[in-house]
Amino acid sequence: MKRASFAFGTVVLFLALSSVDVWAQATAQISGSVRDQSGAVLPGAEVTATQTDTGIGRNTVTNETGSYVLSSLPLGPYKLEASLPGFRTFVQTGILLQVNSSPVINPVLQVGQVSDQIEVQANASLVETRNVGVGTVIEQQRILELPLNGRQVTDLITLNGAAVTTNVSTGRLFNDLPSISVGGGIPFGVDYSLDGANHMNFLVGTTMPMPFPDATQEFKVESTGLSAHRGNSAAVSVVTKSGTNDLHGDLFEFVRNDLFNATTYFAAIDPSTGKKSKSTLKRNQYGGTIGGPIAKSKVFFFAGYQGTKLRQDAINNQAFIVTPAMLGGDWTAFASPACNAGVARALRAPFSNNRIDPTQYSKVAVFIAQKVLASQSAPPDACGLVTVGAPTQRNDGVYVGKVDYQKSAKHSMFGRVLFNSQYQPDSGKLSKNLVAAVQGTDAVASSYAFGDTYLIGTGTVQAFRLAVNRVGNHQYNKEYFSVCDAGATDI
Repeated sequence: MKRASFAFGTVVLFLALSSVDVWAQATAQISGSVRDQSGAVLPGAEVTATQTDTGIGRNTVTNETGSYVLSSLPLGPYKLEASLPGFRTFVQTGILLQVNSSPVINPVLQVGQVSDQIEVQANASLVETRNVGVGTVIEQQRILELPLNGRQVTDLITLNGAAVTTNVSTGRLFNDLPSISVGGGIPFGVDYSLDGANHMNFLVGTTMPMPFPDATQEFKVESTGLSAHRGNSAAVSVVTKSGTNDLHGDLFEFVRNDLFNATTYFAAIDPSTGKKSKSTLKRNQYGGTIGGPIAKSKVFFFAGYQGTKLRQDAINNQAFIVTPAMLGGDWTAFASPACNAGVARALRAPFSNNRIDPTQYSKVAVFIAQKVLASQSAPPDACGLVTVGAPTQRNDGVYVGKVDYQKSAKHSMFGRVLFNSQYQPDSGKLSKNLVAAVQGTDAVASSYAFGDTYLIGTGTVQAFRLAVNRVGNHQYNKEYFSVCDAGATDI
């Protein structure tokens, strides 16, 4: 028992210490070396990075070579300070840390009083020198301002240039989840993470649903040069927004209907007006976000919701069913040239004169055929052709919640929940026509993440991420009748 406990504890400790490389992909780091004006390294200099939106700071001390590393930093705007007795304090502002970035900043201290400051404004983009991977960061401005059909953030992954959508999931696999090939790789070879935690759908091997644009801070698509710990050919790292010391929020609504949509070129002609029929598609997407402090510079919250309502009149399709004449045994019209592209047909022996004795029909088949006929709003033509369709109704919802807690200068935690719901009623609530059957969907995809970051020392950071992803998808059809009602019996 003691050996088992020791082995278990060793494994947990190893995973905790190594998890910074495995899952902490929603953070960034700053590194560099501190020198004086002559280029000599300065050991013992205190370096502090402060996130300007929240006031949360992280500090370290340069080693004997004057080098420092501030790892596992939350994303956002930063101010970097470097100080050492006998030198003026170095301050650089305008530093923007993006997902998985690792800029190098080398402060140069000048002789003087610590109370004196030399401030540098970082207007230019910071140079990435530590990561060999090739990737593209899609920042918040592009996420909010680029046109998105349906406001699916995952559509922007293809901006990478090496990415292309190969398929979109439907049915029991949860609707609208894209399969994306990056750099020519297989779709399930892409590693998806949200807030540094695993965000994979176990049903399809690709992504879980992502937050909507207003709740997404940014994401990065890495296509080549990934380090070995990722274990995939490509990676997509997404970050949810967090609260700051200021209260912020927004409300939105996006409308799509026949008032705004152009009439398609191949639209059918409405016989009553003689004009092309307009689209009946109506989509409303609405919601909002809010984020701010629970305790300033200590605890922050963020919450968001997006609802989507989709309505569309029936799109008629053609289908063939059994006619009353066929049920009566007369197949003459069915075999006529009018129903066979101008070529007359005849039922083969033992049937003659294109007739079949109705007593030879299966009672179960006759029962079902009669039910199908009775459900039609208009009888089929002599060939059995009917025009059917069912209206479309669908309600989706996205719920996001996140809390960040800066327990101390060395210890921070966060928790995040993400729910995506999809509801579409079955055909029994939309149409009585059995041919126009529509499957009902009641599905929820939920994702939970917890993160804990602790500074063990100036050169050691423990970062832990725990994720739980679940897809519950209930699909159903209205039961109009059972096989027993149709007369079927067990053999």
